[in-house]
Amino acid sequence: MSGRLAGKVALVMGAGQTPGETIGNGRATAVLMAREGARVVAVDVRREAAEETVAQIRAEGGDAAAEQADATREPDCEALIAECTRRYGRIDLLHNNVGIGGGDAGPANVREEDWDRILAVNLKSVVFPCKYALRVMREQRGGSIVNVSSIAAVCSTGIVAYKTSKAGVNAYTQSLAVGNAKYGIRANVIMPGLMNTPMAIEGISKALGVPKDELIRRRDAEVPLGARMGTAWDVAFAALFLHSDEARFITGVALPVDGGQSARIG
Repeated sequence: MSGRLAGKVALVMGAGQTPGETIGNGRATAVLMAREGARVVAVDVRREAAEETVAQIRAEGGDAAAEQADATREPDCEALIAECTRRYGRIDLLHNNVGIGGGDAGPANVREEDWDRILAVNLKSVVFPCKYALRVMREQRGGSIVNVSSIAAVCSTGIVAYKTSKAGVNAYTQSLAVGNAKYGIRANVIMPGLMNTPMAIEGISKALGVPKDELIRRRDAEVPLGARMGTAWDVAFAALFLHSDEARFITGVALPVDGGQSARIG
């Protein structure tokens, strides 16, 4: 199969999604990678969600396999990388797309259990897949890692645990990029802004008790570029570029995909 990722083995963490009317970031990225020639290993904590992604890829003629793993558990990540290496012989692309934010609050009200849960999920789900994928990538002298963060890492927001965790992802990725450049491994961050995805719309609508149409209207109004949220495909195309050889001289970058929202801090 031809394409910008032809011949690459891509491991996509969080490749399933919560139910909703639109497509999520992880699924869109996995589908686009397959369209561009990658052999995709779609990983999710819910196997059925990963299998739905694989079914979509195969329906388009792509090459994909589903795996179940909890990206926050080190033994799961170790076993996953070992299985992928056994099956394919290499891992060229690692895409970390796991994250949560529910139950968060401001500095004066955040609860210890929510703080611990959000930081654990959002940071461990990056650290542990990287820990074991790096061993493979170092041996093969090359690879690309993209971690999905959020513009919350650099913008003011009232959800303090989420913001702190995403700032941590950015900082971790800088260390990842510099420390592994000598092995030919690149590491970058995508910082999505307001997105029309199931996790954002269905999840926030339910949490706040706000009708979806009203929530979409409010979120659209906050975006400078076209007064409309982005979609998961916007994140996926940014990921495609960063993982492709076109970005071979780009590492340690945090790329906002946000319709200009984070530019307001400038």
